[in-house]
Amino acid sequence: MRNIRLIIAYHGTAYSGWQIQPTVPTIQGEIERRLQHMTGEACRLRVAGRTDAGVHARGQMANFHCESAIPLRSIYRGLNALLPSDIAILAATEVDPDFDSRRNNHGKHYRYQIWNARSPSPPHGPVSWHLNRALDAGAMAAAGQHLVGTHDFQSFRAANCDSETTVRTLYRCSIGTSPPLLEIDVEGTAFLKNMVRIIVGTLVEVGRGTRETGSIVELLRARDRTRAGLTAPAHGLTLMEVFLK
Repeated sequence: MRNIRLIIAYHGTAYSGWQIQPTVPTIQGEIERRLQHMTGEACRLRVAGRTDAGVHARGQMANFHCESAIPLRSIYRGLNALLPSDIAILAATEVDPDFDSRRNNHGKHYRYQIWNARSPSPPHGPVSWHLNRALDAGAMAAAGQHLVGTHDFQSFRAANCDSETTVRTLYRCSIGTSPPLLEIDVEGTAFLKNMVRIIVGTLVEVGRGTRETGSIVELLRARDRTRAGLTAPAHGLTLMEVFLK
């Protein structure tokens, strides 16, 4: 039995997230269907982290087991030939039999893009949140620093998140600007449901001047989702990279 790891990029607009569902298109469903066509086996993908509907990826990681003797090069080429144009396999590697993408990753890097200009940008529209009111990127960056470290992120998770613990570690929460594009980069060991999007929504309030920079510290202590900002739209979020242990 072989174990093959894939690095995957996708544009999530047309899909109802990563996880396979019976009646709607998903990233997992599209790839697994092509794998079965190629190998004749029902290959089930194990993913580093499921993305929500509309979220994109440049470096998602998943693995699957199969008995097929198809060469890696042929798996890579075959999948890219069969998959729709908004999903691409960037690499295919044979790994140890016990490797598992969910358990054997050390963290993830997400990027959220905001188009901060009066007029929308058609090229950036599908992958960024358009906000026409000027944001204070410096204040947002200062607020983001309060999130770096190990904290209880109860205030930054969706109401239907089923994670047993809400303690997480962030290594980075930074703001990059190339006006009018603003990029929020968040890196951490693991993430709660909608955590990055709630962080973004909260930082936007800081950027608008409706929330104090230092209020992030109290928000972490409060452990109350209702006191954080709105959940930013999914289409501005991209999973950039999954880090291996």
